[in-house]
Amino acid sequence: MIMQDFLKILKIKVENDGCSTGLHWIQSKKEKINSFSPVDGKLIGSVTAADDEAYEAVLKKAEEAFGHWRLNPAPRRGEIVRQIGEALRHYKEPLGKLVSYEMGKSLQEGYGEVQEMIDICDFSVGLSRQLYGLNMHSERPGHRMYEQWHPLGIVGIISAFNFPVAVWSWNCMLALVCGDVCIWKPSEKTPISGIACQHIIAEVFAKNNVPDGVCCLVSGGRDVGEWMANDHRVSLLSATGSTRMGKAVGAAVGARLGRALLELGGNNAIIISKDADIDIAIRGSIFGAVGTAGQRCTSTRRLIIQEEVYNKVKEKLVAAYKQLRIGNPLDENNHVGPLIDKDAVAMYESAIEQCKSEGGKFIVEGGVLKGDGYESGCYVKPCVAEVKPDFDIVQKETFAPILYLLKYKAMDDAIAIQNGVPQGLSSAIITNNLREAELFLSVAGSDCGIANVNIGTSGAEIGGAFGGEKETGGGRESGSDAWKNYMRRQTNTINYSNNLPLAQGIKFDI
Repeated sequence: MIMQDFLKILKIKVENDGCSTGLHWIQSKKEKINSFSPVDGKLIGSVTAADDEAYEAVLKKAEEAFGHWRLNPAPRRGEIVRQIGEALRHYKEPLGKLVSYEMGKSLQEGYGEVQEMIDICDFSVGLSRQLYGLNMHSERPGHRMYEQWHPLGIVGIISAFNFPVAVWSWNCMLALVCGDVCIWKPSEKTPISGIACQHIIAEVFAKNNVPDGVCCLVSGGRDVGEWMANDHRVSLLSATGSTRMGKAVGAAVGARLGRALLELGGNNAIIISKDADIDIAIRGSIFGAVGTAGQRCTSTRRLIIQEEVYNKVKEKLVAAYKQLRIGNPLDENNHVGPLIDKDAVAMYESAIEQCKSEGGKFIVEGGVLKGDGYESGCYVKPCVAEVKPDFDIVQKETFAPILYLLKYKAMDDAIAIQNGVPQGLSSAIITNNLREAELFLSVAGSDCGIANVNIGTSGAEIGGAFGGEKETGGGRESGSDAWKNYMRRQTNTINYSNNLPLAQGIKFDI
């Protein structure tokens, strides 16, 4: 009933179609995508996947809209985004509940995800008056040289289930103020949250006479993603998901010389020094490991602990894990909700078995929960294992609440372990030793896109650029100068003299 309640509050009817040009829904003849809540296993709703005709109708409308939208002054575009932020404030509670129910994250995290959307709207409003280019001094007299930034065109956004709406907004709100139009493919595991956001945006657009096609949505699975990756009309494709998916998207977009912005897997570690505040280390580690049931790309997968404090940290972790409450995420007394579906549960069980087969010792045992309140079959126990860095399972990202403990002697060894995985998204060190902290942040330290001191790996703020290196994909979203991904740079030179001097002192007399 949560989806129906949400739509009642929004005062709109339920739409089964899964393709929208922003103001209108496009009919498709393809199969339905059913969304079942991992909370209780119940059907939330169904949407229709895009067929090729519906996809083509959306693309054509987006192309047409770009010709109009880009001509609006950036501050005017920012005003529309400001109103989207206000609408999200108004619907924060029902939308947060819907996100929590459809994805399975805790209610506080559901509200927090909507707050991230509000925050990126605020950031983008300010950005709409700060799309700056540089002025450069020309070597030729009587010349002025500068750069400016123009919209790219159509920005495609493929989002993942773990953040059903926030990551879309990171891309969409920046793209809108930059003058682009957007086509969003929500995760097929959480399509209803995407439909809800589309209704909210449509309400704002209708009030402001925004052209149809500025914010579009196409529901579907892998085939829709492949259409977008191979479509030359999609100037930039931002894709969030697995490294496997990212490699396929990157290859397809690269083959047509398009732009790809990839946010892929993470295998994030916290180094716990002998000079650490242990209480901070425990709190940061547990939230990082079990928040969103370990289904964040920034979730803490590894704890690299100095040998002098290893046993103390281990004992405190075991005691803290005993206090975790697992259950319905809409109950704010619970710490851990379900995994997204039974496929995720199977991967969790497989990872545990592989860890044991490689010699891992579980100090907090895992397992699938059954009985009252766990009928969906998606609830699992967060678990902790002692491992070695060269275990194959430790090199992989498992989207589940499995935490690996590793021991180190010297800080150089800890950094080598931290960096010794294929992924490079988020990292952290807990220490009160200034030298250790500075080393970790130096060129000889963490090789990740995010490196924190005395906080965990999870919970990035929108003000900083978000993304990572190596198999994480190299993309940057959200804050700082990530907006430049959504625009094209143009260098301009103006000759206001009565002569035509050439660069590099070249002479060409005729």
